[in-house]
Amino acid sequence: MMATLESFQQGFPTFLFMTGTAGILLLIASTVYILLTPWKELALVRGGNGSAGLALAGAIVGLAIPIASCLASSISLFDLILWGVVALILQLLTYRIIDMILRDIPGRIQNDEAGAAIVLIASKLAVAMLLAAGLWDPALQRF
Repeated sequence: MMATLESFQQGFPTFLFMTGTAGILLLIASTVYILLTPWKELALVRGGNGSAGLALAGAIVGLAIPIASCLASSISLFDLILWGVVALILQLLTYRIIDMILRDIPGRIQNDEAGAAIVLIASKLAVAMLLAAGLWDPALQRF
């Protein structure tokens, strides 16, 4: 019992630091994503646009999945931050590719076209899952 408490006492500050950093990284990445997309998601959501809400939710979850995977496998703070930045860049790239395929994603989202938002969400989540799986390091034998 004493060993468990000592382990907790030693590990808890690191847990709080790394998890807090991941949370801040998600907040920063989400903010950058919102600022760089050509439509004003928060204003559209406040105005009742469900497609904008779906697209924003997909972006946030799409950023959280690889950040969470990296949190589970990171060996340092730098490692966590580096892969968080990679996740953001790949999500922005995903948006651009889907915009090229579907043409005028911003207009479709502003017009509350759920179909375009759903394809965008699916693409973001698929990229996030692939990135999260790619973060696995066989040398560590863990995620």
